[in-house]
Amino acid sequence: MSVILKLTRAGPLTSIQDLGRFGMLRHGISASGPMDRTAYLSAGQLAGGGQGGIEFTMAGLEITVASGRCRVGFCGGNFVVRVNDQALAWPGAAELGAGDRLAITPGAWGNYGHLRFDGDILAQPMMGSIATSSRAGLGGLDGRSLHVGDVIELIGSGAEPVVPVVRERTDGPIRIIWGIHADLFSQELRQKFLDASFTISSRLDRMGVRLEDDDKVFTDATNLSLVSDAIVPGDIQILGDGTPIVLMRDHQPTGGYPRIGTVITVDLDRFAQLRPGSAVAFRPVTVEHAHALLRGSKT
Repeated sequence: MSVILKLTRAGPLTSIQDLGRFGMLRHGISASGPMDRTAYLSAGQLAGGGQGGIEFTMAGLEITVASGRCRVGFCGGNFVVRVNDQALAWPGAAELGAGDRLAITPGAWGNYGHLRFDGDILAQPMMGSIATSSRAGLGGLDGRSLHVGDVIELIGSGAEPVVPVVRERTDGPIRIIWGIHADLFSQELRQKFLDASFTISSRLDRMGVRLEDDDKVFTDATNLSLVSDAIVPGDIQILGDGTPIVLMRDHQPTGGYPRIGTVITVDLDRFAQLRPGSAVAFRPVTVEHAHALLRGSKT
């Protein structure tokens, strides 16, 4: 199977992603991969699981099938999807043929959505992955975001589609484990951090999300400059001016600011979907509890 897709509308940070290039942090390259990993996997199940997918942002996107036929699955935040101006259920799947147009516009919530196909995206793997790294300029199409006019080719065929178990949207605090530098902050300051309600700022991308701190939790904090060491997705850095920033999939390899905590894996997707202006609070759990949540043995 060979299918040619053409992008006729693409919002900022639209990119090709797969599950990521792991094991490369020692070389200064973060894993990248989907901002909402659960949605990426669900879209793949709906489509039939070809390699790679297209991640789009709140601005949405539009693609036209230039030739061939394919099945597409879509999942992520809340979006409105239409094929040839006919609205479909979100999340869901559709069969597309030559000349068909798929258009996605924003819905009530969420920053990221994912398109997966029943064929593999034809792209040159870099360090074992086709995931686009916005920081390193690797993967995807020339290591960059997708633009209007870009052409994507699908080859091969995937597995039989299945209906995924789509998670219900949950609210409540974002769960963290205390970070490697938490002891640099007093017990009083850590409690103030937990009691505060932060706001997602408009300064967010695949590298990180800055938080607005109306309570000025860290204004008087000291020891906000350290020797650089390794970073992982979800780390909450406190910058030199006291601004908290949550590091995301395209994070830098090292950082010289203290990390008070790390968002646990099962909540990182949910955090990524919080739009600017959303309130966010944090609640600590143990490493053991975080592991149990990841295994699905706790809620």
